[in-house]
Amino acid sequence: MKNRSLVTDFYQLTMAASYFTHKHNPLATFEMFIRHLPENRGFLVFAGLEQALAYLKNLKFGTEEVDYLKSLPTFRHIPREFFKYMLEFRFTGELWAMEEGEVFFANEPVLQVRAPLIQAQIVETCLLAIINFQTSIATKAARITAAARGRQVVDFGARRAHGPEASVLAARAAVIGGCATTSNVYAAWQLGLPPSGTMAHSYIMSLPDEKTAFQKYFENFPENAIFLLDTYDTIRAAHLVAGMKDEPKGVRLDSGDLLQLSKSVRRILDRAGKKNTRILASGDLNEYLIDELTGKKAPIDAFGVGTELVTSRDAPALGGIYKLVEIETEKGVKPCFKLSSGKATYPSRKQIFRKSGENGFYAGDVIGAADEKLDGRPLLRKVMEKGEIIIEFPPILELQKKTQSGLQKLAPRIRSLTSPGHYPIKYSEKLRQLRQRLARELNRDQGLF
Repeated sequence: MKNRSLVTDFYQLTMAASYFTHKHNPLATFEMFIRHLPENRGFLVFAGLEQALAYLKNLKFGTEEVDYLKSLPTFRHIPREFFKYMLEFRFTGELWAMEEGEVFFANEPVLQVRAPLIQAQIVETCLLAIINFQTSIATKAARITAAARGRQVVDFGARRAHGPEASVLAARAAVIGGCATTSNVYAAWQLGLPPSGTMAHSYIMSLPDEKTAFQKYFENFPENAIFLLDTYDTIRAAHLVAGMKDEPKGVRLDSGDLLQLSKSVRRILDRAGKKNTRILASGDLNEYLIDELTGKKAPIDAFGVGTELVTSRDAPALGGIYKLVEIETEKGVKPCFKLSSGKATYPSRKQIFRKSGENGFYAGDVIGAADEKLDGRPLLRKVMEKGEIIIEFPPILELQKKTQSGLQKLAPRIRSLTSPGHYPIKYSEKLRQLRQRLARELNRDQGLF
């Protein structure tokens, strides 16, 4: 998709047209956050910033896109000047964001967009889609790699992702979350990582027998051959490998009782002197199954995870939201917020301050106003100014290191795979008082008391 300008919800464009028609385009600040953590998630891993910034920098409406909008009956009353404006549209605002790989929690703003209202409104949909998806996958990867207890995890999900583009973005997010690499060749190329892969059942079935298949494959890839054992009979195939004069890099188990099979295969290989042959397991794995296998000390050296990883199957969607928190007019700054039951928000631009405890773990976060100076490390930094990217993008493995560093600073109860504890978060006194005052004023103006 060369032009993403129309990858937005229709109401963003109808609102933009109305704003334009009524000359209502003040500077506005929107913040993106996740209202509730998914089930069994004690934290999230922020990912997708690089793609979000690229989207903002390159956003423009071409003639075809604008002509299409003109053709829609909904826009028949909109003046011609609006469509001229859309042809000249560029994002000229600023963006504040967490670093990719930062761990975060419910209600903490991860993105802060400050731009003319029309611009800030139009970009909402795509920003949410980018950040929601990659954050979901990075978090899933962090959980899976934690369950692996130091064993390597590889993304095997290209064929299971929701489309080719999603597979590439999922691979990127998976590496940020902790995966060593990916089987997706394009993603590996773009990320500067070596792609990983074994062989398919079809390779073995297309040749006269397993022994022939293993020998021919080893001839081509003597340093990297990983043999698939479960096409016909896993134990029989393991004995075939044990009887070979050469030692392959590894073998893969893709079905059956992985705990018992891995023990049997390890024993067979070791007795044949092939102690350096690694065992890779795959087959609809997730963090819960991997945690069980590693907890029972299965002699598995690496895991290939596909469907469960690239779809975050147990929590496939994040409820990321993008809310107006401030409008700047000639009369001054107007804080904005919602009071609706269950969906109330806090007004004003914000900053997050993260404190560390004496035990080395994070002690808690305070969500304060952007102009406050509170104890702790501020998590939001300016990454775009006047529509231009002002940061350098670190290599993907540096982002992975950041993720792992942050995870190690979370108390074990927060990292738990099931029923995790709650990380302490509070709002600053200044923000609490501001919301209380604005709520009183709003209720008074509406005659509610």
